[in-house]
Amino acid sequence: MDNRREVREFLTSRRAKVTPEQAGLPGGLNRRVPGLRRTEVAVLAGVSVEYYAKLERGQIAGASASVLEAIARALRLDDTERAHLFDLARAADGIPASGRPRRRATRQSASRPSLHWALEAITDGIAFVRNPRQDLLAANALGRRFYAPVIGDGGRTPNLARFQFLDPSSRDFYPDWDLFAEMCVAIMRAEAGRDPHDRALQDLVGELSTRSDTFRTLWAAHDVRTHGTGTKRFNHPEVGELVLAYEELAITAEPGLVLIIYTAEPGSPSAERLRLLASLAAEQPTNAGDDVAGAHPGSR
Repeated sequence: MDNRREVREFLTSRRAKVTPEQAGLPGGLNRRVPGLRRTEVAVLAGVSVEYYAKLERGQIAGASASVLEAIARALRLDDTERAHLFDLARAADGIPASGRPRRRATRQSASRPSLHWALEAITDGIAFVRNPRQDLLAANALGRRFYAPVIGDGGRTPNLARFQFLDPSSRDFYPDWDLFAEMCVAIMRAEAGRDPHDRALQDLVGELSTRSDTFRTLWAAHDVRTHGTGTKRFNHPEVGELVLAYEELAITAEPGLVLIIYTAEPGSPSAERLRLLASLAAEQPTNAGDDVAGAHPGSR
């Protein structure tokens, strides 16, 4: 990815989101740009207008941490946006993003027996492993049943982003489809900033940009987010509506891979439906060492 363009479009998009009133500045009349002017950002950050204009042109290499912090404050960046700005600066300096080593192929990591044992030990919740490219690499029995619409008949590694934007059935599976779409793209955008050399992620972005107008529009917005924790609503074809809480956990043995667990509030209708889905999953046992698709986890 073109680092200068990424920096330029990220900074201009964030600047457009901050109103003068939010920044404690007089709004005035006849403003020809949405949000703040470059001069206003420069004043708020305590740098010269010329220097900020240079940064916004994408020439961020060599910018100090103190300058980046000042820019982040001036643009009212949240923690994820701030981290993204620093990732873009590290990439411009030729430093591995966030100190993360270049990732290895994930076939071995997704097939480690101990990882599958850990997944299968989780019986009351949906547990699965995904990589930064949104590939669904492994799941417990309940997870495989839950994600059956995504996994399909196997053969190609199931990919949550492809399902979101290219499979019409995703609009039934995700009742809050627009929200899920925004989250998916923002997570991918943050991952692209952390590892701009991930060719497979770049290829996926290119594919989705070509095939989905919605993805292309959302990608151009330069919004970023981390997954972390929260609540999501699903409409499963076998058990109906499920409102599930999720927690995302980093797999420290394999940087970049995450374990995500969905659970339902005890005693809720979703908990009852999740138990029903678990009983259906138990009727069709699979080998714990099997991948969620009959393909190489890095295949496309």
